[in-house]
Amino acid sequence: MSIIQELFDLSGKVALVTGGTHGIGMAIGKVLAKAGAQLCVNDLSDEKLEECKAEYAKEGIDVYTLNFNVCSEEQVDRGISQIEKDVGPIDILVNNAGIIKRIPILDMPIKDFEQVIDVDLVAPLIVAKRVAPGMIERRAGKIINMCSMMSVYGRQNVSAYAAAKGGLKLLTENMTCEWAKYGLQVNGIGPGYIATSQTAPIREGGHPFNDLVMTRTPANRWGEPEDVANAALFLASNAAQFVNGHILYVDGGILANFGYVKGENEI
Repeated sequence: MSIIQELFDLSGKVALVTGGTHGIGMAIGKVLAKAGAQLCVNDLSDEKLEECKAEYAKEGIDVYTLNFNVCSEEQVDRGISQIEKDVGPIDILVNNAGIIKRIPILDMPIKDFEQVIDVDLVAPLIVAKRVAPGMIERRAGKIINMCSMMSVYGRQNVSAYAAAKGGLKLLTENMTCEWAKYGLQVNGIGPGYIATSQTAPIREGGHPFNDLVMTRTPANRWGEPEDVANAALFLASNAAQFVNGHILYVDGGILANFGYVKGENEI
């Protein structure tokens, strides 16, 4: 085995990707599984879990699936305990499950704001608190929190999401401050604008948001789920043993130069 293979080999590791039934979460799951990890995913829908099993199977991946709510401490404890019993202790946690509600602040019911905070900020804490003690005992573990470009800047109509992701960035850093000394690496990924089924309607030519993305992103394209998944593989691997408390933005350069406009900034 070459040094590169050794660095990125996840054989013998158990990885949990919350909400890993579709989109970016599924792309991450596939990459981790192909690197050798035993993949586990959860969701609230049995139908989605069955569908994802079939999708993973197309690429020869045997995925362990379980229905539990990441917002419930009781369900998380029960779900993680079942994974530990059936598969083994979790070595890699990817807090991927999340929601977004695009509602202006003055129109947003507080219950909707609280729901986004619960799913996008509180749930990662609940799951991480459940798996971290075992990682600390073993003096090894990887926790990857799915942050966002909106961990560092705001946009209209996504106040709850931006507040949650900004909080998740700082939560990631605080987890590092407390747990890195035990051999854990806690980091985040901030995806840019990614081509998924959810963004398909706004990626059509002539759509104002598509034009915004294409003119403001120096890489001049939407990201692919695999771009984010490859970053997750790095953070989950031995190649990132001294990477702690870092948010890796996979955004084609948009945060580096949000003022970029194709053509205008080129000489």
